[in-house]
Amino acid sequence: MTDLVEFELVSPQRLVKSQTVDMVVVPCAEGDIGVLPGHTPLIGTVRPGVVNIHDGGKVTERIFVSGGFVEVTPDRCTLLAEEATLVEDLKADVAQARLDAANEALQKAGSDLEKSVAAAELATAEAMLAATGTGGVAH
Repeated sequence: MTDLVEFELVSPQRLVKSQTVDMVVVPCAEGDIGVLPGHTPLIGTVRPGVVNIHDGGKVTERIFVSGGFVEVTPDRCTLLAEEATLVEDLKADVAQARLDAANEALQKAGSDLEKSVAAAELATAEAMLAATGTGGVAH
């Protein structure tokens, strides 16, 4: 067993990150999971939030993800994200505009499907705004 874990983050557009790290913390539906070498295998649902990449005993990179799936094996963590952006590249005004649009869409939604889609977008926008450090709902 090695003392590092292989981490890959993939979005529909590209391979976002492929790196050997000490640990990665992923925002899952059931709560945040810290993936260390030797982790029990699992497949989980990722909720909107921030992935923290740890190296050298500290967080070296933070990446916002809007949701997706994660697969963990004892030596690898693969995250398939719907959307991924470096936290440092997030803009609070863009996140706020997205939140406002999601709230409006939720208010106008007529069908259960429209409500579900709008609620998912609202959760993503809230998490994105929180990730900017300017407010929003912490996840």
